[in-house]
Amino acid sequence: MKALDIEAVQAFVHVADLRSFTRAAEAMDSSQSAVSLKVKRLEEVLARRLLERTPRLVRLSAEGMAFLPSARQLLAAHNGALESFGAQQRRLVVGISHHVVGAELPLLLRQVKDAEPRVVMEVRVSTSRELLDAFDRGAIDAVVILRHDSRRLDGEVLLQEQFGWMAAPDFVHRSGEPLRLATQAEPCSVRSMAVAALTEGRVPWTEVFVGGGVLTVGAAVSAGLAVAALGRRVAPVGTVDVGPVLGLPPLPSRDVVMHASVTDAQARSALRTLAAAIRSTAA
Repeated sequence: MKALDIEAVQAFVHVADLRSFTRAAEAMDSSQSAVSLKVKRLEEVLARRLLERTPRLVRLSAEGMAFLPSARQLLAAHNGALESFGAQQRRLVVGISHHVVGAELPLLLRQVKDAEPRVVMEVRVSTSRELLDAFDRGAIDAVVILRHDSRRLDGEVLLQEQFGWMAAPDFVHRSGEPLRLATQAEPCSVRSMAVAALTEGRVPWTEVFVGGGVLTVGAAVSAGLAVAALGRRVAPVGTVDVGPVLGLPPLPSRDVVMHASVTDAQARSALRTLAAAIRSTAA
């Protein structure tokens, strides 16, 4: 059997993780056609079909699922060999908004580590406003935030976040009673957005839960305590948008934007992979 092309194996792992040739190409700073060709040649060498492709979906075949753990081990061994001569680590401080990532954060971090094992990433999770302030002070290398206003119109738009009034399927709202609302503490911009929409729509509401992040707000929603304005992409599994049923005013969408100040190849590669991974969650 021919030797495996390490870049082809890397392309396969990226496609498997990101479920997209386009996102894999972004992570590898390559073209979709080049990534597709690498995976095709890998399949030819192995004489196995690793991926099942349709116009709207890419997923692992049974043989691809069997090969993926070995592919990861091969990449880890390759990276370990490159580090034999004491390659310098790069510390990268990244701020991520509460409202940008949910339960998929471990997968995002693994993908960045697989792409750039010598990068030590320090992640800070806070409000978009606080993170942008820290970035402007030079305290953070990069931030991934929601764009709520025209304060900053630069940065790389990763996706457009769609918000909904998310609740548990068995949530009960009694006619004539104020809407029970779960929010983050002020000065959360999503809280302000939700309150402004309810006020403009003349919907009575009462705050019954205040959380310290989307995970805690999501827990309150899943428990049936309240409704919350959450991005549909990161809302807890099993929750539903009850806005149309309850006649609640529609919520505006927000751009998810990355601002970065890094110039070195290691950090740029890590951020490129993070951006592609975040985009893949919108599929």
